[in-house]
Amino acid sequence: MLSYIQSLFAETGLWTAIGVTLIAGLMRGFAGFGSAMLMAPIFAILFGSAEMVVTIVAIELVVSLQLFPQVRRSADWKVLTPMSIAACAAMPLGVWLLASVDKNVIVTTVSAVIVAFVVLMWSGWKYHGKRSTAATVLVGAISGAMMATTSVGGPPVLLYLLSGKDPPEVNRANIVTYYFLTQFLLIVIVLATGVAGIDALARAVVLFPVMALGAWAGGRLFHGLASERLYRNVALGLLFGTGMFGLLRHWLIG
Repeated sequence: MLSYIQSLFAETGLWTAIGVTLIAGLMRGFAGFGSAMLMAPIFAILFGSAEMVVTIVAIELVVSLQLFPQVRRSADWKVLTPMSIAACAAMPLGVWLLASVDKNVIVTTVSAVIVAFVVLMWSGWKYHGKRSTAATVLVGAISGAMMATTSVGGPPVLLYLLSGKDPPEVNRANIVTYYFLTQFLLIVIVLATGVAGIDALARAVVLFPVMALGAWAGGRLFHGLASERLYRNVALGLLFGTGMFGLLRHWLIG
């Protein structure tokens, strides 16, 4: 068993993956979002784009399984149902792109998406359009395709859901429920098509306890020490640094 675990990280180093996952967990603990966005560019470089998608989505799915029973009654199912159906319908397109597009293009794309998301969040921009069924379906389809290709499907959904006047508990419930409804199917599709193998799922099993420990420590260490605004700015700063690293990786490494 130990030798198999070592083989999963033979080319990248187990401690590198643990360090990235721990930082992502810490951020999840004090900010409540962003762990997948932080891991995606680095894991794509370490494991490859297809393996990265399964590993990250599987880790996030376990978190969603833990949280969903607590939030399901607060979720806005009228919005989430068409959004989730559209996301699942768009996933095959995303998987096709995942199998067809060069890894470096995917790393650059996900890094650019993360940087753009952080800039929009920092600027205070919000979607002011009507939450029509058509807009909800479009956001879900874009998110589903992005999630399948890069593991990062959160930005369009976050910007869309957080633009409304829903109370914080509803926003949190909507985000958790959306991921719960879409992540399992994505793992099944990616593994069934053979784009990624079972080793990607095994990496998630190894790394999830690190994510859970980081999230627990983040909540314990940072709760009540400063404002929530400071925590979110720190999280956005980490995401911005990760995205810029992905964009400038060739120059930085060179």
